Amino acid sequence: MDFQLKDIGLAVKRLQVRHHRTADAVLAPLGMTLVQWDALRHLSQNPEASLHDLAVLTFQTDQAFGSLAGRMIDRGLIERVAGPGRATRHRLTPLGEALRVQAGELVEGVLRESFSPLSETELETFGTLLMRIMSAEPSSKGGASLIR
Repeated sequence: MDFQLKDIGLAVKRLQVRHHRTADAVLAPLGMTLVQWDALRHLSQNPEASLHDLAVLTFQTDQAFGSLAGRMIDRGLIERVAGPGRATRHRLTPLGEALRVQAGELVEGVLRESFSPLSETELETFGTLLMRIMSAEPSSKGGASLIR
């Protein structure tokens, strides 16, 4: 192997950061961030999800997602609706849906440009390998050293 595992891990993280920064830059004229678009995307895909479920899907704490949802409500992008029992659900407003679609096209462009050096076959292989890694159960071996 030409690369050490730590180099591959760092490259994955750097690619993620590059995607995040570039997406934030192209979304800024819409008054939106990647985090906000991701929330709209997951809300659209999971209309009955709880606040906790949406926080998990967007890699946030419940408190952080609650704050984000509050700001998005203030902007008219989402609204709170009563759920079963005492649960509160959120749903997209027409403005939120329109921005989700528009922002999604911009994010798609960022990703298309980022992965443009890969052929279709390489991109398919890369995606397959990533899905294989993500579907594997993490072992407890080695993880403790990262926590210390």
